[in-house]
Amino acid sequence: MAQSSAQQRTQALLAIAKAIAAQREEILHANQLDIASEAAQGLSGAMLDRLKLDDKRIASLVRAVTDVAEQEDLIGQQVSHSVRPNGLIVDRVRIPLGVVAMIFESRPNVTSDAAALCLRCGNAVILRGGKEAFHSNQALGAAIGVGLEQAGLPRAAVQVMPTTDR
Repeated sequence: MAQSSAQQRTQALLAIAKAIAAQREEILHANQLDIASEAAQGLSGAMLDRLKLDDKRIASLVRAVTDVAEQEDLIGQQVSHSVRPNGLIVDRVRIPLGVVAMIFESRPNVTSDAAALCLRCGNAVILRGGKEAFHSNQALGAAIGVGLEQAGLPRAAVQVMPTTDR
């Protein structure tokens, strides 16, 4: 991912947004499985609301990924420049971290948001959402993988943990 161009990452993000929109029915079906699951039983109304996806929220996910795609690419940008007393030149330049791991609660939107932000910055990411959103996260991960492949980037750049085990 660190070797990918800004154009490749932008294309991937736009392809991910399109894949999420195209797989809307599958994502909504997976979300209904989550809402009906034992893991969601006993959740407060506010927590269930955070878990729930609908057409408006899917459109919001697509818009958020598209917004990230339209952001300026910061990789390689010089942040500061200084010359030490011994003549050594020191530059601070923005570079990818490598692989980011995120553990988050049961908000399916975090899956696409975190993936988009990490990809924009040239990072791979491993995502572990709450067990209540397991099916939703898997469906979003599948759509993200499709977008990555369409842009010629490795599907494994975004991995959603396939288990709820700790």
